[in-house]
Amino acid sequence: MTEAFLSIRGIRKVYGVVTAVKNVTMDIAEGEFMTFLGPSGSGKSTTLYVLAGFQDPTGGDILLKGESLLSTPSHKRNIGMVFQRYTLFPHLSVGENVAFPLRIRRRPQAEIAERVRAALKLVRLEGLEDRMPAKMSGGQQQRVALARALVYNPPVLLMDEPLSALDKKLREEIQFEIRRIHQETGVTILYVTHDQEEALRLSDRIAVFSQGEIDQIGTGPELYADPATRFVAGFIGDSNFIDAEVVAVDGRSARLALPGGAIIDGVPLHGTARVKDRASLLLRPERIDLRADGAASAIAGEVRDITFLGNNIHVLVATPGAEPISVRLPFGHAALAGLATGARVSMSFNVADAHAFAQAR
Repeated sequence: MTEAFLSIRGIRKVYGVVTAVKNVTMDIAEGEFMTFLGPSGSGKSTTLYVLAGFQDPTGGDILLKGESLLSTPSHKRNIGMVFQRYTLFPHLSVGENVAFPLRIRRRPQAEIAERVRAALKLVRLEGLEDRMPAKMSGGQQQRVALARALVYNPPVLLMDEPLSALDKKLREEIQFEIRRIHQETGVTILYVTHDQEEALRLSDRIAVFSQGEIDQIGTGPELYADPATRFVAGFIGDSNFIDAEVVAVDGRSARLALPGGAIIDGVPLHGTARVKDRASLLLRPERIDLRADGAASAIAGEVRDITFLGNNIHVLVATPGAEPISVRLPFGHAALAGLATGARVSMSFNVADAHAFAQAR
């Protein structure tokens, strides 16, 4: 069995009576882009700070190439770090900021000059060595911070919400640059964000955090198509959840009775459920087909709202005894012809695209 490049083993972090991180375990391959995704307070940044050595864990271990890092001080772990706030030294020029990690490592001046030039070229800021941070945009400052973190060729780069202070257009531009830099350098990146779109755009794999634990680790398509928990299903992508009653269970699938009387058979079941238990039925908006009322084996409803979103149309459908269901159809779809608010429609879907999550008894 191949040894993991970076291994997180049962990390826990407790603050008084609050457990911020509970038994976080994962292996990261060399050169992988792994994102920690979750809401505020889910434990993702705390896990990153333990990796960086900024916080000591209450339990567990971190291994880099098979060697524990816990006894190594943060400044000797040789791990790069990029923060949400750029943390540039305002009294130093761009070149001096990028050179700083090399100067404290007492590298020769010729090597420092060459590495600074290479790092600034990598982030496309060559020729700006003498500029002061205050004269730069937020996006440029974050590029400088990235160059400074990479200039000494760390084996691992940690990034904590590095783009959250930027506007949407600039954030997307820097996301592209981070992906390009990762592909060019092959550095192992652990990236923290609460933005699912950012995680999907950047990552090789994503670890979804919830209440101090990891709910699921997988690629973006894996998490979207086969979420392990209701939380993951709701956090990755747009979702409809319909409260249903379990009518029958057959192994890992269930027959569900929906509000209004529709019966759906063969839905993949997550968790343990018995007859008459409650379950949440997940339907993705783009996986629902819409047609004129009367289709067999479909959920009936009434159009509440129609919104044009460019290449797709969002239709909100009210259903008996349940929350309105979001449906997303491509622009020009046949079902949109003559469709108007108040129209009676039916919604159908492939049960293989749906998921049922057993609710706690």
